[in-house]
Amino acid sequence: MTLVATLIANPERPAITDAVLAEARKLLATGHQPRILHGEVAAEILVEDPPAAGSALAERLRTAFRDEPIDVSVQVAGPHRRKRLFLADMDSTMIGQECIDELADVVGLKDHVAAITERAMRGEIAFEPALRERVALLKGLPLTAVDAVIAERITLMPGGRTLVRTLKAHGAYTALVSGGFTLFTGPVAERIGFHEHRSNRLETEGDTLAGTVAEPIVGRDAKRDALLELRTRLGLDPAETLAVGDGANDLAMLEAAGLGVAFRAKPAVAAAAHARIDHGDLTGLLYLQGFAAAEFTA
Repeated sequence: MTLVATLIANPERPAITDAVLAEARKLLATGHQPRILHGEVAAEILVEDPPAAGSALAERLRTAFRDEPIDVSVQVAGPHRRKRLFLADMDSTMIGQECIDELADVVGLKDHVAAITERAMRGEIAFEPALRERVALLKGLPLTAVDAVIAERITLMPGGRTLVRTLKAHGAYTALVSGGFTLFTGPVAERIGFHEHRSNRLETEGDTLAGTVAEPIVGRDAKRDALLELRTRLGLDPAETLAVGDGANDLAMLEAAGLGVAFRAKPAVAAAAHARIDHGDLTGLLYLQGFAAAEFTA
């Protein structure tokens, strides 16, 4: 069985030098030469080992390069490495912010709400009641505040547009599946280029927020169910699916995917996911699938 070890750095901090690749080949005990995916940003090396050895090999590399800004993944170099279904979380994954925290800032409650968000994302408290509690604090907020937050505070995560556009150009279906709100996922999905978006609906009273969220809430189980539903609809093998997220409510979706990637994630999520990106940007998910930078759709 052939495995493939992928080494990824942030494009702003290239670190995959010849010395790093030589050390990686030595640690992997492989005679295969590296395949350069993008300068000193990404490369991959084949290894003739059983699948069960993947985790140990990844940890060996991660330990060796712990002082370098390098992400490491080892996976089977199988026929479904390039995925045909992609599901992504939004907050702190496809965008750099937590939308509910930014809305809370408008009413002077950001620190309080952000503390609840952090606990929920770490899996310390249940997602659904935590969401209801935070939304209640937004009661009376004018809907115009949402438009202002989108225009002034929401930034796309680097590499996200390239990731989605490249996957679409190669025939993949893409969905933004968020525990956040349709008022945000709609504009964000359009800006990035997703085929569809699914998230929670904030209820309103006239031109203000009612302080409630429509049931059922899109939480951990709903995210997983979305992946399974789309996979079935498209007639795909489980191995042909890809998911990315950062919080505890993403774990079931990441586990159900053929490749579940923790992106700059909470510790428990990073530990449980199939692969993790801590240093690279979202184009790292393309390198994990064996795409070279020359194949990206800008």
